[in-house]
Amino acid sequence: MSTNRKPQSATETNPLGTYLKARRAKLDPAALGLPLERRRTAGLRREEVAQRAHVSVTWYTWLEQGRGGAPSPEALERIAGALQLDTVEREHLFLLALGHLPEVRFQPVGDVTPRLQRVLDALQSSPALIKTTTWDVVAWNRAAAAVLADYGMLAPEQRNVLRLMFLNPRVRAAQHHWESVARSVVAAFRADVARTGATASDSVRSLIDELERQSPEFAAMWRDNDVRHFGGGRKQLTHPQAGEIALEYSSFAVDGRPDLGMVVYNPATPVDAARILELIRARENR
Repeated sequence: MSTNRKPQSATETNPLGTYLKARRAKLDPAALGLPLERRRTAGLRREEVAQRAHVSVTWYTWLEQGRGGAPSPEALERIAGALQLDTVEREHLFLLALGHLPEVRFQPVGDVTPRLQRVLDALQSSPALIKTTTWDVVAWNRAAAAVLADYGMLAPEQRNVLRLMFLNPRVRAAQHHWESVARSVVAAFRADVARTGATASDSVRSLIDELERQSPEFAAMWRDNDVRHFGGGRKQLTHPQAGEIALEYSSFAVDGRPDLGMVVYNPATPVDAARILELIRARENR
């Protein structure tokens, strides 16, 4: 009995090998200083990729042929470098080879792009900010400035969420259920720095040492070793001018920037939105 089944293509049976071949075919040997004579096909040869990745030609050939088992993350990193893969291409390589994304690599924060700042600015009544892996606040919108500035939260020496939570009395007094909020912040911070491989970095170690010296409460919470996602939830603030403001917050990853995260605080009710807009007007009329 005929099943009318089509034979599987190489892409279906060996998607990793197909992807590797396609990537090396797109590289320009001349741009990499490689000889151009006697090339039957475009791009790099297998032995050239293997040499650039510091792996054996035999092993790399097997990898393209779907033989020899799963490669190590270290070998994949070298292959990604040899093939000059960008962030998205590197992630795709890991998904094909290992079934999961590569570990996030910690990097010092760079500038926030004008495009990302415009995203923040478009949120008129919702305070929004960009934080780094070490929870430094590096960008914000008008609503955030209006709501947070009266706590001193946007002064240059104060732009770190953990310093504000544990070392700023005005921020502490504004929080409903401060201890619960502080524990959540510490647990999410621990998860963030571990996810990005920043736990042993000088900047993270220095921040933790500073907070442990100056805040016994932080030291005790840090020793608990709790971890959690920042995610989202509801926050109640007691503002010195506007009174009670209820906010619903959500956190978002910034695509292509594992060192950054965006947090948006939406007013929980129309009354809260009106209070924020009044704070913005008052601040701009000073």
